[in-house]
Amino acid sequence: MMKNDTMETKETKKRSGMWIKILIAVILLVIVGYFGFACEVREGSSAVILRFGAPRAEITEAGLYFKLPWPFESVVTYDSRLQYTESNSLETTTKDNRNVILRSSVLWYVSEPLKFHNSVGSMDKVESYIKDQVFSATNSVIGSYEMTALVSLETESIKSDEIQAKIYEVVKQNCESSYGITVQDVSFLRISLPTTNLESVFAQMNAARQKDIDSILAKAERDADILQSAADVECADIVSKAEIEAADIYAKTEAEVAKIYAEAQSANLELYKFLKELDTIIASVGSDDIYVVTSDTYPFNVLLSYSDTLMPNSDGLIQADLSYMLSKMPEDERETVVTALCELIAEAGKVS
Repeated sequence: MMKNDTMETKETKKRSGMWIKILIAVILLVIVGYFGFACEVREGSSAVILRFGAPRAEITEAGLYFKLPWPFESVVTYDSRLQYTESNSLETTTKDNRNVILRSSVLWYVSEPLKFHNSVGSMDKVESYIKDQVFSATNSVIGSYEMTALVSLETESIKSDEIQAKIYEVVKQNCESSYGITVQDVSFLRISLPTTNLESVFAQMNAARQKDIDSILAKAERDADILQSAADVECADIVSKAEIEAADIYAKTEAEVAKIYAEAQSANLELYKFLKELDTIIASVGSDDIYVVTSDTYPFNVLLSYSDTLMPNSDGLIQADLSYMLSKMPEDERETVVTALCELIAEAGKVS
């Protein structure tokens, strides 16, 4: 009985060991099959399957793919995520023979792994290829623009966006056609000038600014001349109208005075002579003047000589003549004449 139990135990152990060996063999076969007959391409990567070193297939999507084990086939993977590269500082020449230093940035990724493998072959080398393309495109594009397209005080003449767009198109086309690389952006990081060119560029900028200043001053002087000419014409017109109006008023005044004198002369010749001589007296005596004269001195003798020639009963006539003459005078002149006449008559009475 014990012998049979021992034999069954040995048989069970033997079977268990066989199943363990089979399981290990299966696991080993799966591992060998996975690594030997399959390849995994992860997200953000691309691959090229090589058969005896020659490309057999291109893989751009993530997943698990069949391949023969090494040494029959091998897999080369590349990073297909968006990459950033800065170019070296490039000193180039503009259309007007000005040196300028440019530094650019590039955004790119591997879009065609098979073409990339055949042309570049390694992620370590790709940046030098891209920098060469940026160098070549920048030289060709900048050579067709003047310095003012990059550096200028006049914002409308700056064309940096246009220049960057042209460089981007050249780099994008060359990288896609030659290397299987898609370029998403090329932008200037820095624009600077060599030390030897700074003075000439500053002088050019000062000249452009002075040109603007001269243009503004010339326009201001032109506008000022136009305004001055218009003001002179208007002033001359006003003065001319005023002179004409004054001459017209003066002529009317003279005519009125002549009419009054004519009427006075026709009314009473002696009174007219008296008034004329009285005008002479008024004109010769100022408000601040003091004269000491005798009553028989010309023209003050008129005060006595006129009274001697009057008829004894002519007071009424004199008063009528004076009233008539004074009524023809302006109010201010009438008051002046009356005041002067009263004073002269008063003085004449004292002297006599």
